[in-house]
Amino acid sequence: MPDILLVDDDADMLALLAMRLESAGYEVNAVGDAEKALASLATVRPQVVVSDMRLPGMDGATLSAAIHREHPTLPVILLTAYGTIAEAVEAAQQGVFCYLTKPCAPNELEDAIARALAASGAAPTTAAAQDDWRAEIVTRNPAMENMLAQAKLVAAGDASVLIRGESGTGKEVLARAIHRASLRRDGPFQAVNCGAIPEPLLESELFGHVKGAFTGAVRDHRGLFQDARGGTLLLDEIGDMPMPLQVKLLRVLEERQVRPVGATTHVAIDVRILSATHRNLEAQLAAGRFREDLYYRLNVVSLTLPALAERRDDITLLATHFLRRLAARYGKRISSFAPDARQMLLTATWPGNVRQLYNAVEQAVALCTTDVIPSSLVRNAISSAQDVVPMEEARRRFERDYLCQLLRLTGGSVAEAARIAGRNRTDLYKLLQRHGIDPAQFK
Repeated sequence: MPDILLVDDDADMLALLAMRLESAGYEVNAVGDAEKALASLATVRPQVVVSDMRLPGMDGATLSAAIHREHPTLPVILLTAYGTIAEAVEAAQQGVFCYLTKPCAPNELEDAIARALAASGAAPTTAAAQDDWRAEIVTRNPAMENMLAQAKLVAAGDASVLIRGESGTGKEVLARAIHRASLRRDGPFQAVNCGAIPEPLLESELFGHVKGAFTGAVRDHRGLFQDARGGTLLLDEIGDMPMPLQVKLLRVLEERQVRPVGATTHVAIDVRILSATHRNLEAQLAAGRFREDLYYRLNVVSLTLPALAERRDDITLLATHFLRRLAARYGKRISSFAPDARQMLLTATWPGNVRQLYNAVEQAVALCTTDVIPSSLVRNAISSAQDVVPMEEARRRFERDYLCQLLRLTGGSVAEAARIAGRNRTDLYKLLQRHGIDPAQFK
């Protein structure tokens, strides 16, 4: 079996971890500090390094950097206490394979080691590296290709990934690709939009509920954390998650277990977390609308999808790809776009990004009666697509406009605004906070 270099200055913890790993069939070389670890590496090359973050003298992150200067492909797993998560995030961005929060369950560490061995080629892999993991992502843009290379690399581990990008750039498509490239690809992929579901329902959707927990709970409901067991859970639009649920989500991520609404017992979970947002989470942090500790939990690795306007070399490629797919669906023999229609596609602003391009092509295909899509259909499709926004965005705009109208009418009185809206003040304050509206501005 592969060798493990284990580093921890706590003698009892070192002995316990060594015993667990040896019981699992690994050969373990256990040392008490970073200097001894580097000395050992000079003579014996292990296949995985497992190190505590806090060590005397050189800490785990510095040790990892020193290892990678000499052995760039050697996987390093860091064990970190809750208080050093920010340090672990920085280390992960510098090449650490993954980090685990202490105390970690035996199977959690063994699973991480198995993934590290598979990613480094020290253990046989299955189909994780097949090219079809990114089949749904059509691009020849250098920035996109670079981002996808990072995505494939991070997919091999189990680190939490925050996917950033404007609405319509394909954040869920990228999340599904990461899932397909991971060792969890045979498990389920679940996704939930945190901004589209009311807070009470979102808690039940995520964590589940027991029969009788609230009106309408006529049977037990497992929740997405349990439904995604062994797979991946995407928390889409995480920046819109209400603050009370952020607290509960953080506890779930720390304890790796959920308590369904109305239940008295906890259920262990085994799921990788991906999250996505179109919001500036750093601005949300500064405004007090997003928890810093949750941010560090979710933002171990960050991937940013460029706007379609920043990858114009992909527009024709994407439009042609969508044309072929949609022509087959509509049963039409449409071969291409007319040259002036193609030029219109290239010069449009595309504020709705890839989603808007797809909608425009679909409208053109649906109305086309010739073998080539003319510029008139493309012009109309672009115009109508720009006038229509996704339902979530429309709902957000309506809520914000409605709240501002109420506060103008009441001179900034939240109590009076709540009375007119037929809501209680607590609910209205939450809505105002979600939309970043300060009632004092209307006094």
